[in-house]
Formats: sequence, structure tokens, C-alpha cells
Amino acid sequence: MQLTSAEIIVIIALTTIVFLLAPLFLLIYVKTSNNRKRRDLEEKHTMQLKFDAELLKTQIEVQEQTMQTIASDLHDNIGQLLSLTALTLSSINLNEPERLEKKVSQSLSLVNNSIKELRDLAKLIHGERILQTGLGNAIKQELDRLQKTGYYKLKVNNELINVNISSPKKDLIILRLLQEIINNVIKHSKATQLEFNMNIADEKVYLTIKDNGIGFDIENVKTKTDGMGLSSIFKRVALINGTIEINSTPIEGTIISLAIPYP
Repeated sequence: MQLTSAEIIVIIALTTIVFLLAPLFLLIYVKTSNNRKRRDLEEKHTMQLKFDAELLKTQIEVQEQTMQTIASDLHDNIGQLLSLTALTLSSINLNEPERLEKKVSQSLSLVNNSIKELRDLAKLIHGERILQTGLGNAIKQELDRLQKTGYYKLKVNNELINVNISSPKKDLIILRLLQEIINNVIKHSKATQLEFNMNIADEKVYLTIKDNGIGFDIENVKTKTDGMGLSSIFKRVALINGTIEINSTPIEGTIISLAIPYP
């Protein structure tokens, strides 16, 4: 079948249009793709800046928490021990040799206890370094400190102590999350018994904190401005791609479960 002149012209015109439009569409595609890649890079950069800012904030908060504990220990523990030592020494009467040995022995015991407390404080001052030995040890130190108050009966299952992998940035945020949860328990729960379970499985760290306190209405707390610090906790969990579940009812206590990809 022979093409007419008009059909040939149409074919040539269509072919020309195709050849002209193809580079144009290619240029548009390349430009769109580059713009999308640039936006992705900008979003990643923004997310990294937010993460770094939150990490710095977390470091400062951990340091502040450490300083508060040091100040409290200096005042409540070491200060009291040294005051008792001074009082015991001042009560020594050289004219009562039968009581002299007992007083000196008591003073030495108080001094030794003070030295032990100072050593514990020295470890606490280097709290960030303990994260280098693993998240499990950092958590252990935090719970030992809580146990030392004598206000709570603790049940602890810390399987993270024997874990050989680490993620320094996540470790710091997880430690701060634990501190925030413990602070909430101390301030609001009126609990007497606390249970902590920590383990790692399926490339995730699992933390469960349970108390026998008065509990709370989660939805009601979320509507408050401070929200018992829940907004900060939820934000930090999301920052490290974790999940959090809170089960609490008034009078029956609270269970907080965290699952965080690790390392």
C-alpha cells in the first residue's frame, strides 16, 4: 500500500514531534529526579541535625541528673557521715580510757564508710564512661543507685550486662529514657515495689518497667501540658525508631514496655 503525500507529511511531523518531545520529557524527568534527590538529602540532613540536637540535649540532661545525684549524695550521705565522725571524735574524753577505744573504732568505721561513698561518687562522676562498658552496666549503676535509697523493693532481670554489642548514641538515649521513667515513678506513682526486665532478642532491646503504684489515666495525662514527661519520652522513643506501650489504671499500677532496634 502506497502512502499519500499527506500521510507521509503527517508521519514525518509526528516523528519530528516525538524526537523533539523525547529529550524534553527526559530533561523534565532528570530535573524532577534531581529535585527529589535533593529534597531527600535536605530531609536527611534536617533529620540528622534534629537527632544531633536531641542527642546533645540528652547528654546535658544525663549530666544534670548525675550532678543532682552527686549533690544529694554529698549532702545526705557523705555530709551526714562526716558530721557523725566529727561528733564522735569531739565526744572523746581522754580521761575515760574504757570508752576511748570504742569511740575511735566508731570514728574509723564512719571514715571508712565515707571513703566508700566517695569512691561510689567518683564512679558516678565518670558516669558517661560506664556507657563505654555497655548499656547493661550503665543501667545496673542507675538501678543500684535507686536501690540504695531504700525506698523501693526492686526485682531486676538485667540480661544486657553480658551483651557484647553497643550503640553509643542509642545507649545514651535509652539510659535517659530509663532515668525519665524512674523520675516519673518517684514523683507520681507512690509505689513501693519496682520490677525491671531488660533483654535483647531479634535485634531489638526490650525494657519493661513495672510498679505497684497508684497508676494513672493515660489519656487524661496526655491532655496536660507537662504530661508527666510523656511527650519527651514518646519523642525520644520515636527518634531511635522504637516503640513504647503503657498500660496503667488507677490503683493498679503501671507497666511500661519499650522495644528499640539495636544496635
